[in-house]
Amino acid sequence: MLITPCATDEVTPQLVVDGVVPLHPAISPDGRWIAYAAATIGRKERHPSSAIWVAATDGSSSPKKLTAGTAEDSMPRWAPDSASLFFGSDRMNRGTVQLHRIALDGGEAQALTTGKSGISGYRPLADDRLVAVVAADEPTGEGDAKVWGERVPYGRLRLLDLDTGGWRVVDGLGDRHVVDMTQGPDGRLAVLSRPTPELDPVSPTGELHVVEVKTGEVQDLGRTALEASSPTWWNAGGVWRVCYLATTPPGPVGGRAVFDVIVPETGAAADHRNLTSDMTVCPSGLAQVADGPPLALFADGLDTAIYRLDQETRRFQQVSFVKGWVGSLTASHSGELVAALVSTSPETPNVHAGPPAGRLVRISDTRPELRAVRWGTQERLSYQASDGLDLDGLLVLPAGRSRDDGPFPLVTLVHGGPYDRYADRFSFAGLLSGQWLATAGYAVFLPNPRGGEGHGHAFAAAVAGAVGMDEWTDIVSGIDLLIADGIADPDRLGIAGWSHGGFMAAWAIGQTDRFKAAVMGAGISDWGMLLATGEFGIWDAGLGGSCGWEGAGPHRHDQVSPISYASKIRTPVLILHGEDDANVPVGQATYFHRALRRYGVEHEFVVYPREGHAILERDHQLDVLRRTRAWFDRWLADPASDHA
Repeated sequence: MLITPCATDEVTPQLVVDGVVPLHPAISPDGRWIAYAAATIGRKERHPSSAIWVAATDGSSSPKKLTAGTAEDSMPRWAPDSASLFFGSDRMNRGTVQLHRIALDGGEAQALTTGKSGISGYRPLADDRLVAVVAADEPTGEGDAKVWGERVPYGRLRLLDLDTGGWRVVDGLGDRHVVDMTQGPDGRLAVLSRPTPELDPVSPTGELHVVEVKTGEVQDLGRTALEASSPTWWNAGGVWRVCYLATTPPGPVGGRAVFDVIVPETGAAADHRNLTSDMTVCPSGLAQVADGPPLALFADGLDTAIYRLDQETRRFQQVSFVKGWVGSLTASHSGELVAALVSTSPETPNVHAGPPAGRLVRISDTRPELRAVRWGTQERLSYQASDGLDLDGLLVLPAGRSRDDGPFPLVTLVHGGPYDRYADRFSFAGLLSGQWLATAGYAVFLPNPRGGEGHGHAFAAAVAGAVGMDEWTDIVSGIDLLIADGIADPDRLGIAGWSHGGFMAAWAIGQTDRFKAAVMGAGISDWGMLLATGEFGIWDAGLGGSCGWEGAGPHRHDQVSPISYASKIRTPVLILHGEDDANVPVGQATYFHRALRRYGVEHEFVVYPREGHAILERDHQLDVLRRTRAWFDRWLADPASDHA
């Protein structure tokens, strides 16, 4: 039977969505302070709200709220002297972010930009009177017809003079959209760019540049690997170099890697070298250190490690290990202190700080109310795939229950991506979370199948042109293990997921009728159609395995599309989708809905207005939480019980 928590253990939808989450930690250059944003989870209006907080890195004082949080105050970064903070805010015009500055002791924030287009990124420079800003050109008012390649709102690199309030464009980058940038210790900027503001769905080409701040002169360092981000300076033997994160070639499907390139005195750069090609862990973040080589985060199975780049060998060496998830690593000027977001199995994400080779201590406490709840026990799983490959995952038991109380109704939650993972963190993030279902009496399986992060490039690239193949049997192997161990009731199995997880839920019920209920959230039903309409284009083709323009077929993408197996589906399905989703357009859900109607499959189809790929409005989030639980309650209830 399903287990209803007692009143003291009840977890309401409001408890899920009415909290805040920490974002964008930034450690001050002198290492004394950490700034971060705290954002509300459920939006009560169309635009998000978040506040800027600051805390001492040694934990000697409670975090202090610097801004009211009535607008979206985010992206905090420190002035070079650590005495004030810059941040982005849409307080002047909701939805349009402008640059602001506030003193460390608080007071009124000063608006530094006022353009109609707002800013998309910035970096305070060592010259404390300059800030590098990324902002689009002002609208021209020449009509609203959209002509491909014309009047593109490129994010241009501009240098803002804080004394005059004026800025100048760095013209040497031409019509290229600036994605990311950082200043090196010698004053130059490393800049990553791509041809258009949107991800080019056909032929994406990233480039790396070096910009002299004083003259605006641009040095091109050649093409980057796909999805390049986080440019980071370092010096080896007196030679300046830039490393960055990107997808391992040939792509577009594969693990992230750290690439490194020498910055020559003149002329073009040498090859971009992959520094992590032989590693079985996956880099997920870089942190620049002014007085030494960069630090990096690596996803390592269910855990996360901090590494440092060795200047002699050009190889990353592990300096510390965290059992759980770590993200958003930032370092002080000297590199002696770092700050990051950390979450372990019993603790929600919070800002932590400490030496990179030592223990990270919690600084923020954004969700203390959750400690009063009796949550489900979370266990690590290690098992083998049908072909012998070692796999991992997590099991969340129903709240207040142990393995001996099984078997339980089991819901398998498949993560998105597919390049993502379930780390051993508190499973309360997102609207399809392990603890949300565990407190309603379900056991929850969180698998890490092939295609995900944390096991190296080959593991991640295994799904290229083969989604739904080995990754599906990897999931089945875990479910079978839980049934054999007496944890899962084979007659009460459910499956759910969002994005790629939604695809896997739709795929699963076309392959087997063992699931009694499924939830398809923002999922893919047709890979060929997704290439035509989704914003990721070539990435989706890399997963689906082919493009419709390659000939009359048969096409690989049809073989791995759930829509092709709709006639075999017997499992009741709840379909959830955002009306304005550009990543996986709502047509994917509509197509699947129509197929299910054609074959008489029990299902519900719910579309949330104004929502994109993620559901962000509070009322919609509450509906998703209630509706998904009710769906599993309806179809997975024990026939011998009176549970509705």
